[in-house]
Amino acid sequence: MSNATITPQGPAADSLSAARLPRWSPYAIAVGAVAAGCAIGLGAGLDSRIQWGLIAAVLFVLGTFGIATKVEGKRQAKDRVATSVVWVSFILAVVPLVSLIFETVSRGVKVLDVFFLTHSMGVVADYEPGGGIYHAIMGTLEQVGLATVISVPIGLLTAIYLVEYGRGKLAKAVTFFVDVMTGIPSIVAGLFILSFWILILGFSYSGFAGSMALSILMIPVVVRSTEEMLKLVPNELREASLALGVPKWRTILKVVLPTSIGGITTGVMLAIARIAGETAPVLLLVWGNPLINTDPFQGPQSSLPLYIYQQYQNSGGSPAAYDRAWAAALVLIAFIMILNLVARGIARWKAPKTGR
Repeated sequence: MSNATITPQGPAADSLSAARLPRWSPYAIAVGAVAAGCAIGLGAGLDSRIQWGLIAAVLFVLGTFGIATKVEGKRQAKDRVATSVVWVSFILAVVPLVSLIFETVSRGVKVLDVFFLTHSMGVVADYEPGGGIYHAIMGTLEQVGLATVISVPIGLLTAIYLVEYGRGKLAKAVTFFVDVMTGIPSIVAGLFILSFWILILGFSYSGFAGSMALSILMIPVVVRSTEEMLKLVPNELREASLALGVPKWRTILKVVLPTSIGGITTGVMLAIARIAGETAPVLLLVWGNPLINTDPFQGPQSSLPLYIYQQYQNSGGSPAAYDRAWAAALVLIAFIMILNLVARGIARWKAPKTGR
């Protein structure tokens, strides 16, 4: 027999021996695309840097495809283009967020101090310097707290019914209405409470009225998140408990809920963060109050979103009002960020431990 070496022929051999772009090539292409995008933007007289960035993003994808096709072939070029599109999409999503945070921090720190956090507007006019957001912080905490007290039991019990007991037309109807409530605009929830609680029943504007509107927005989020967490509990745990003669309600209370408590708590915290920034229901029902009112059941209150809106609306172009609005926005962002961090911490703490 001949000892001749068999060498691969055809496209397979070409793909195996094809050249590869160096690792630094995406960075070089990106630098070239940015330079070309800036040059095209300047040459075309485009004033917006956003347009320059979009041109650079398109040039980056096209340049990646062209260079990769010439060096590595079309097959590898398609893979690199897909990766490039992912990175471009990521950057396009992150840049506005980073810009928003930078703008809020740079403008909000001008008046953010202990005095600002511990005083209300009092007798200070919106266009005058001074004042603070203590009354708005108290209003936000009380309104969100009451909405949580209302929403969590209702949402938790509804989710337990849908997962553990729900069968037939009633369960389908509840699921349908929960889905509808998930997409309901916040202004609709505010109008409903306004017409029923204030116009029909005759109660006054108060923080509690705003809390009821916020609870309408919060309940479907709690139901959906709790429902998904309960579905993740293995049925073997339920069957083992029932096989020991434990009643179903006790199985839910002692087995199902403790197993999913981490995910449920995370969902509740995210739901709180979702309603903390709502303005429309508060504007309709809480009405706003420059003074400190710690009674959410009597008289108008303020809140951080409403405070920000009123400072911009009634400022009359005053720099002091704009600074207070940016500082309040920074405090609100920090509040929501803390809630999200707490939710992540609870999720990690309650996550199942794998290994030692």
